[in-house]
Amino acid sequence: MTCGGIQAHSRGPSNGNPFPRAPCLASRPGKATMESPRRAPSCRRRLVGKLKVHGYKGVKFQNWARTYGCCPEMYFQPTSVEEVREVLALARQQNKRVKVVGGGHSPSDIACTDGFMIHMGKMNRVLKVDTEKKQVTVEAGILLADLHPQLDKHGLALSNLGAVSDVTAGGVIGSGTHNTGIKHGILATQVVALTLLTANGTILECSESSNAEVFQAARVHLGCLGVILTVTLQCVPQFHLQETTFPSTLKEVLDNLDSHLKKSEYFRFLWFPHSENVSVIYQDHTNKPPSSSANWFWDYAIGFYLLEFLLWISTFLPGLVGWINRFFFWLLFNGKKENCNLSHKIFTYECRFKQHVQDWAIPREKTKEALLELKAMLEANPKVVAHYPVEVRFTRGDDILLSPCFQRDSCYMNIIMYRPYGKDVPRLDYWLAYETIMKKVGGRPHWAKAHNCTRKDFEKMYPAFQRFCAIREKLDPTGMFLNAYLEKVFY
Repeated sequence: MTCGGIQAHSRGPSNGNPFPRAPCLASRPGKATMESPRRAPSCRRRLVGKLKVHGYKGVKFQNWARTYGCCPEMYFQPTSVEEVREVLALARQQNKRVKVVGGGHSPSDIACTDGFMIHMGKMNRVLKVDTEKKQVTVEAGILLADLHPQLDKHGLALSNLGAVSDVTAGGVIGSGTHNTGIKHGILATQVVALTLLTANGTILECSESSNAEVFQAARVHLGCLGVILTVTLQCVPQFHLQETTFPSTLKEVLDNLDSHLKKSEYFRFLWFPHSENVSVIYQDHTNKPPSSSANWFWDYAIGFYLLEFLLWISTFLPGLVGWINRFFFWLLFNGKKENCNLSHKIFTYECRFKQHVQDWAIPREKTKEALLELKAMLEANPKVVAHYPVEVRFTRGDDILLSPCFQRDSCYMNIIMYRPYGKDVPRLDYWLAYETIMKKVGGRPHWAKAHNCTRKDFEKMYPAFQRFCAIREKLDPTGMFLNAYLEKVFY
């Protein structure tokens, strides 16, 4: 799940990205906020059968951006498949709903529940590395940030990654996380096998050759098919990337979009609303040694602390937003920057700002039309302000039932409104106009991010929606894995 970020002037503290693509700084582990179960005011233990299942009361969950939260009735941190099965048995016995949570980065309520919550953080082992097939099998609770150094030891890497690695393997596929690269699919396309524990306690081994229909659904599972236990990922030989960032204009990029897509394997661009300014980012394989232009003064003093202060001022004087966007483009993005490093250190970056974010996938050929209409809307409505950037990325089509890229090459258009010092910024007019444009051009929302779509919308958006619903109802007939977010999707 991305932070919708700014890839700024290529120098991040951890990867040479300047203000890594988006001011979104998350200190490790970058997870959701949880009141520690050990300190919870009233925790208790239950016994089910012969196994101890440790359930805790009084735990409060908040997603990373602190935009959504919940108080589950019971909170579990299982360490084995048997313990997960016991939680599900207890849920069936007491007619409770269950939600599984990973890193908690999703900027929506997709992980929230008032029933049982299962945190998979203690099921985080690397189970097998097959260097011949270049595949790795992991428990679903492992953070990608912890997987990268393990792959480094074996000379392997994932061919593509999202902007944030403080997310779990099970969660990152479940929400349809993506990056960019028209030759690359969403991250779930790298999954070659998985195991799924269903509501009745059955374990399904899923791949293209075993339970193929469930596999086609479970690679973007939304947390509603069962508990993902293990994931097998197809890797590639370890590689380095050179990231080149340079300024351009919206007209130039849109007029030469196909050329940009051909020039760089991982091409994206950032448009600065209320201006013509664009920052183009190329990321490509390289043999050059690691290099970085990271600088605390520009990355943090200017790119974070000054920006947050100015954004806070703009909550009283909204007219400043356009000036802020143009000023920071001139200050941080108006020159060419280059950085080289291992692929995962270039792909990922720190999330600095808490934020509200939307991210829809539209047909690639609609990119120009949608962006120009969004720009025209902002120009026609000067009271509607938009923070920078609008991040534009490109992804190959696939055959995963609820992938936003199902059967079409796609453009992801990510909009963002930051929350300086935790303060909410008026955004609803911007959000509504953006969603209207996205629907008009055939868009599909990112599953991890907030949206206003209902089942009627998804039935129109997804040719395979009914097939997914049939699989879900077969695997979870009582709706154990549903919550308020998913009820809007399926009912």
